[in-house]
Amino acid sequence: MRKAPRPESSAPLPAFIRAYLDYCRIEKGLAALTVDAYRRDLKQFHEWCGPNGGSAEVPSDDLVRRYLDSLYESGLAGRSIGRHLVSLRNFYRFLLAENQITRDPTALIPLPRQWKALPKYLNRQQVEQITTPPATNDGPQRLRDQAMCELLYASGLRVTELCRLETADLNAELGVLRVLGKGNKQRMVPVGKQALTAIADYLAGARPLLLKNRVSRYLFVTARGGPLTRQGFWKALGLRGRRAGIFEGLSPHVLRHTFATHLLEGGADLRSVQTMLGHADISTTQIYTHVARSRLRQVVDQHHPRAQRSRSPVTPVPEESARKDPHE
Repeated sequence: MRKAPRPESSAPLPAFIRAYLDYCRIEKGLAALTVDAYRRDLKQFHEWCGPNGGSAEVPSDDLVRRYLDSLYESGLAGRSIGRHLVSLRNFYRFLLAENQITRDPTALIPLPRQWKALPKYLNRQQVEQITTPPATNDGPQRLRDQAMCELLYASGLRVTELCRLETADLNAELGVLRVLGKGNKQRMVPVGKQALTAIADYLAGARPLLLKNRVSRYLFVTARGGPLTRQGFWKALGLRGRRAGIFEGLSPHVLRHTFATHLLEGGADLRSVQTMLGHADISTTQIYTHVARSRLRQVVDQHHPRAQRSRSPVTPVPEESARKDPHE
C-alpha cells in the first residue's frame, strides 16, 4: 500500500536555504516548478536533521548518507532518491562557492544506479482516437480540449508550456508558436495545419463562450476566465484516453514523447527534435533514438554497397562480353 504524503510543516525555512532558493530563482532563472521542488527537498532534509542529531547548515558525509539511507528504507524509488541527492549537491555547491562551508559532503556520494526506461508513446491509431472529438457534447470545453490535444501532438510542448500559452504567442499566418520554456528560454516551434484548424475553431466558437465578455491573455481558458491548469488538462486528457480505451499511463508527457518519436520515425534529425522540444542537452533527446532501430536494416540495405549486393546479387557478366572492349 502506498504511503500517504507527509503534510508539510509551516515552520519558516532557514536563511541559508532561502538564500539558495533566491539564487536559483533570480540569478539562475530556474522555472518556478524546479525551485519549488528544491524547496521541498531541502525542507524535508532540514526537518530530518534535527531529530537525527545533525544540522543541514553544518553538514557531514555521515549525516547526508544516513539521510539517503532513510529514503531507501522508506521505499522511495531510486530515481526520486537521485533527485534528492541532486538537490543537496547543488545546495552544498552553492554554500561552498559562498564560503559558508569548507568542503562539499556530497562530492563523493554516487548517484543511485538507474535503468534508463524507454519513453512510452502512442501509435498513430491511438493518436487518432485521442484527437478525434468525442460523440458526447461537453460544451465549449470539448473544442478547447480538442485544440489542446492537437497542439500538444503537433508541437511536443511541456504541459506547463501549453497551459501558459498566450494568444500573442501564436502566429497562425506563419504557423509558428513562440514558447517560453525552462529557464525563461524562448524557442520557436512550427505548428501543422490540423492543429491550427482546431485552434481556429476553438477561438471562433468556444473561447468567447468560456470568457463571457471577460478578457484574458491566455490562449486556453476555463469557464472562470483563468488559464486551464496542468491538473485540469491532465484530467481532460485522461477522460479522452478512457473513451479511447487507453486506461493507464496516459499523460501529457506521453503525447510529448509521441511527437518526438513520430518525428524521428519520419526521418527527422536529432538536432531538429532537440530544438523543438527545448532540450538544453542533446543527450536528453537521445533517449528517443530507440525508434531508429527498426530502420537500421533498411538504411544499411539502401546505402551500403555490400549490403546491396547481398540483397540484390549482381548478374554475372557473360565471359565473351567481359573480354570485349566497350570502345570497340
